[in-house]
Order: sequence, then C-alpha cells, then structure tokens
Amino acid sequence: MVPDRDQSGGPEDPGRPEDARQPPTEQQVTDEIAREILRIHEESYGKGAENAHAMVSESWVIVVLDGLELLPNEQFLVEKGEEGTVMQVRTQYQSAIRSSFSAAVERATGRSVTGFASTTSLEEPRYSVEVFRLE
Repeated sequence: MVPDRDQSGGPEDPGRPEDARQPPTEQQVTDEIAREILRIHEESYGKGAENAHAMVSESWVIVVLDGLELLPNEQFLVEKGEEGTVMQVRTQYQSAIRSSFSAAVERATGRSVTGFASTTSLEEPRYSVEVFRLE
C-alpha cells in the first residue's frame, strides 16, 4: 500500500492538526521572561527578590525585580551610609551578566536584544529595573 500524499507530492503529515503547537501567548512570554530574569538574578547574586514583573512592548522589554534582597555585606554598607558603593558594584555586575539576561529575553521573544540598561533603588521597598531594547 502506498501512503497518502499531499498535493506537493510528499508523504502526508503524520501528526494530528489538533496537536500542533501554537506560538506562545503574550502572557506566556512575559511570564517566562520574569521567571528567567529572577532565576538568573538569584543564581548570580545568591539572593533574589520577592517577585518579578515583565512588560513587553513593540521595541522594549522591562523587568522589575520587586522586594530586592541585599547580601549581608551590601546591607552592612547601606547601614553605614555607603549606598553609592552598593549601587556602583551592582551596576557593574548587572553589566557583566547582561549576556545571560539578554539571552533569556531573546529566547522568550524570538528577537534580538540590541541595548540594555539596569538600575537599582536601595530605598525601601527595594527594587531593580532591567530594560532591554529589541531589534
């Protein structure tokens, strides 16, 4: 018996149409970005944040890490009035892990990241904002 062929002359698709994967929804993309940025942050710093929120627009992805946890040495410096030192080190570190953050955003969106900026607020409640420019 010869297998059924489609109009192009090739064999018929063995999969069922109802099993076809659909592109991720907007909510699935934002959830994945938030989850991955928080995971990378926790693995990199050893501390994380209470939660992460992602917003995706046509050309931008913004991730807010809310309830940011400080390392013991950072907490000590903040208590001694050295917020600037903590901010400087965090800014440099965020720049150093940019490629990991960008890769997570690129996987979720299917687009290239062409720019990155990061800032942290040490005032209570503490938070960090990661901004990605998309191609």
